[in-house]
Amino acid sequence: MRAVRRFTVHARVPEELTGLTELATNLRWTWHPPTRDLFASMDDALFRRIRDPLRMLAELPAARLDELAGDENFLARTRRISGDLRRYLSEPRWYQRRAAEAGAGERFPDAVAYFSMEFGVHEALPNYSGGLGVLAGDHLKAASDLGVPMIGVGPLYRAGYFRQSLSLDGWQVEHYPVIDPSGLPLEQLTDHAGEPVMIHTAMPGGRELLAQVWLARVGRVPLLLLDTDVDGNDDDLRGVTDRLYGGDADHRIRQEILAGIGGMRAVRRYCELTGHPQPEVFHTNEGHAGFLGLERAREVLESSELDFDEALSAVRAGTVFTSHTPVTAGIDKFGTDLVKHYFGDGRLLPGVPFDRVLTLGAEDDPARFNMAHMGLRLAQRANGVSALHGRVSRRMFTRLWPGFDTEEVPISSVTNGVHGPTWVAREMSALLGGSDEEWGHDGDVRGIDPRVTDEQLWALRRELRENLVHEVRRRAREAWLQRGASALELNWTDRIFDPDVLTVGFARRVPTYKRLTLMLRDPERLRALLLDSDRPIQIVVAGKSHPADEGGKALIQQIVRFVDDPAVRERIVFLPDYGMSMARYLYRGCDVWLNNPTRPLEACGTSGMKAALNGGLNLSVRDGWWDEFADGGNGWAIPTADGVTDPLVRDDLEAAALYDLLGQQIAPLFYDRDDSGVPRGWLSMVWHTLRTLGPEVQASRMVREYVESSYRPAATTVAAAAEDSYAGARSLADYRRRVDRCWPQVRVLATDLSVQGSESPVVGTPVRVSARVDLAELSESEVEVQAVVGRVGDTDDLHDVTTVPMSPQSGGEFATTVPLPFAGSLGYTVRVLPRHPLLADPAELGRVVLA
Repeated sequence: MRAVRRFTVHARVPEELTGLTELATNLRWTWHPPTRDLFASMDDALFRRIRDPLRMLAELPAARLDELAGDENFLARTRRISGDLRRYLSEPRWYQRRAAEAGAGERFPDAVAYFSMEFGVHEALPNYSGGLGVLAGDHLKAASDLGVPMIGVGPLYRAGYFRQSLSLDGWQVEHYPVIDPSGLPLEQLTDHAGEPVMIHTAMPGGRELLAQVWLARVGRVPLLLLDTDVDGNDDDLRGVTDRLYGGDADHRIRQEILAGIGGMRAVRRYCELTGHPQPEVFHTNEGHAGFLGLERAREVLESSELDFDEALSAVRAGTVFTSHTPVTAGIDKFGTDLVKHYFGDGRLLPGVPFDRVLTLGAEDDPARFNMAHMGLRLAQRANGVSALHGRVSRRMFTRLWPGFDTEEVPISSVTNGVHGPTWVAREMSALLGGSDEEWGHDGDVRGIDPRVTDEQLWALRRELRENLVHEVRRRAREAWLQRGASALELNWTDRIFDPDVLTVGFARRVPTYKRLTLMLRDPERLRALLLDSDRPIQIVVAGKSHPADEGGKALIQQIVRFVDDPAVRERIVFLPDYGMSMARYLYRGCDVWLNNPTRPLEACGTSGMKAALNGGLNLSVRDGWWDEFADGGNGWAIPTADGVTDPLVRDDLEAAALYDLLGQQIAPLFYDRDDSGVPRGWLSMVWHTLRTLGPEVQASRMVREYVESSYRPAATTVAAAAEDSYAGARSLADYRRRVDRCWPQVRVLATDLSVQGSESPVVGTPVRVSARVDLAELSESEVEVQAVVGRVGDTDDLHDVTTVPMSPQSGGEFATTVPLPFAGSLGYTVRVLPRHPLLADPAELGRVVLA
């Protein structure tokens, strides 16, 4: 029989235990060991099984709750931990201290809104698919620890992302569990009358899309999640938030309209109801929620007498855009006819000209609307998620800033980080920091206790590896039972893996570029490494392919067929249904974390960071974060066959390099033990990793960088743009219009370079550069004239340049003095750029005149 309707019955919690409900519904428990210990003490076996305090309160027998309500020791402990939570939620933290120290002219925003299509806070709130969502969850947690006043917002998916199993022949099978929000650590946002808040967005045909708002508390950060499965929506609209990354383009654009436009309206309503400060800065985690900028433009147009260009200046000032995409194929694009279907009648965004909407998303193909282009055009500050990805992004989008060298494209980088308290094993924190909270606690990595010995660290690493071995055996057995095997034929699963064998982990999404099967390029070499009698290795593999990616599913089947071979199945496994709960075992128990994407297609990749915080060593292609942090002592860089155009030849070469590293360097170092059985050389690399990478890979470092490089300057610019009834925004919009009109007439008429003094020029010799410039109708204060000196090759292209502003002289002349920066063949030029106090970067307008 099937239920005609599902509903949740909440537990009756005795009044004496009401503090438990607050502790269970604030997701700080996911990274706060004392809170988890409190719930585990209620029923350790139950807590280990479900790992969810709210579910635990529902499943505990009423008699046990009554017993705890009369236990004075338990009540005192509950009061103490509840008090600690209240202090955490209210006390000044890094952000408040930093704002108090701010100098004149510095402004720290009262609130930042952070938009993402997924948030991976914990498996108890299954609203994520992979790295992007987990990164967003870590961003909120680190913001909470630092005291950054952030509001998260995105959709709530009733079926979430799929659960993965395998068929008998190793093909990925997807299952979509139905999620009841009332059974999750969420509360419904209600108005002052106690009625559920409904967010309205106009749909074509005179319809309205309704969404209720669920609130998750991530420490100090409220997370607003929009849910369209409500009475009042037609069936197709109820399903807008059914699945994460599911459906066709029509379904997708509805989700992104809800995330951006509906998300903005949800934030406004939440702040009105709760008194939370309205955000001044708006951060879009990828382009999915980019329509929020259009909604903000509608707000400005509705509340002021500005025109669209002036409103756009005000909106751009407070928008931060983060790209996670290293290839154009990964960018969301919609047909312009589909955009017209939703925006063309003006009901969705009254007052916003539709032709301007299309212009913001324009690309080379006039029939396509590019969400990343819109995101960049609506944001004054943009970044990639690693130094390498920043360079890749500048190349990808260079055509939006014609006339500028790639390195001058105004896209910076903030390298991703991970939330240490979430991912570091408690045992590692206790060993390194002296308590189970100190290593990675409070948004920072404290100093390692100098009394910790190699022997202690090695014993802990073996313990974590053994924990992983037990989990691998359990999951492998369950996977075989799901595939149809009989329990009687699975005794061999008790022999899978060995806690004393070098353990390699590879777990991530399975698009083609991540090369899940690179390790299979030479199966015989891999078998030899796995089965080596003296220095064996064991490999645990996990990952999900997008349901529509048949190629990714074929890669999974290929590796499953290899690991099914009885000759190797005790040394290599594929574990289905990769998620946060499995990931913690892998990051903590693996000795080596393997990553072998095709460079430079990995934007960042944070899994190796989590392994490093637990004493794992990275074995990776120099891509994403590893490109900037690999130093030769914290792991191994897999050589890349750059310049080889045949992908099969490239895979062969890089796989051979991988086998060589594993067999000739990594395994020998791991098994090289002294008389006490400790691998001193291996542990020296582990210590180096913990000390050097520990601070760098933290999400707290990442969020601090966002505060200093984006949120703080954005808030300053927003205030300048909005003061005096948007006088700054009007000024900038007027300036842009005049630049657009005058720029074609701006010319560098003549230039000259002369050596100061009579000596032959050497490095450091000052040279005078001068130029006569026709500024058309622009004034000298509205432009920046620059002298550019650098190395020059056969093509006369300048590189390794030094750029120096030139000062106005009389008669339209500009001049400056430049010390010669290099020996050898040099060249120079002069250029003119726009200048306005509300521009964040000289290249922002994409305007430049060269001599």
